[in-house]
Amino acid sequence: MNLFFTILVDNVAPIFLIILVGYIVGKRIALNIHTLTKINIYIFVPALIFVKVTETEITGEMLGAFGFTLALMLAMSMVNAVVARMRKSPKSLANAMKNSILFYNSGNMGLPLIMLLYDQLPQAVSIQVMVFLAQNICTNTFGMYNASRGNSDVKSSILKVMKIPTVYAVILAFLFKLAGVDLTRFFIWPAARFISNGLVPIALITLGVQLSLIKINLKNTDVYMAGFLRLICGPLIAFALLNVFGFKGITAQVLLISSSVPTAVNTALMAIEFENEPEFASQVVATTTLLSAITMSCVIYIAQWLY
Repeated sequence: MNLFFTILVDNVAPIFLIILVGYIVGKRIALNIHTLTKINIYIFVPALIFVKVTETEITGEMLGAFGFTLALMLAMSMVNAVVARMRKSPKSLANAMKNSILFYNSGNMGLPLIMLLYDQLPQAVSIQVMVFLAQNICTNTFGMYNASRGNSDVKSSILKVMKIPTVYAVILAFLFKLAGVDLTRFFIWPAARFISNGLVPIALITLGVQLSLIKINLKNTDVYMAGFLRLICGPLIAFALLNVFGFKGITAQVLLISSSVPTAVNTALMAIEFENEPEFASQVVATTTLLSAITMSCVIYIAQWLY
């Protein structure tokens, strides 16, 4: 029990404190959330990914983490289909719930959390990078298609993925490593490291600002069902898949912890853009983020105990 509270205070509380700062700032100052989001996506995240992949030895586990994330999303999609049929949910709600449980905040929440937990282990962050990459690609293809209820232009979705800088950051880092180029000797390296170090505060403050724009409604039972599937079922299914994939040690810890983070804010943005249950999607983001302070602490405790 003492370890649980240590995790809550030392690892989770600092993250939520920074989110709270962003929330307060968002309530008091009219910030452009789209600009903040783009700064994250196009500057800080690619820099972090480039640095961490460069610093880490390429292993089969990194590619396995990518496959694991895809398998987890597929399993969660099947669970959602069963729940939607049992609850006789309308198609629009079923699609919105699917996005809310498949796509979790592996960037704004996941990356800072793993960096805080495993500060001296580049391998751990690189595993989370692969999770983030898989989530990012699927969000901008299947996620957009699903949010638009099957009416999305496939070509547009593919073009959107091709514009994601994180993809090119990974490719460049891999190419330089395969070519044997030591980037740490070039002037670009200190610049990349300086930028990557700024991800944690800017990502969490951005998340806080995003949450400040969402109104919380405590009466929607569908929101609680989505929260249960995301925060409880997600880690349980991830645990089962870890046994299937055979991951152990730090890799298993990172993948299990990553599966416990709350719903991605992008799911609400897509729901708003395509007018597919926008209020429900926003409520799930806010609710899962608040509840994850406890559930993530539990999963971190269990992950470190198991692996």
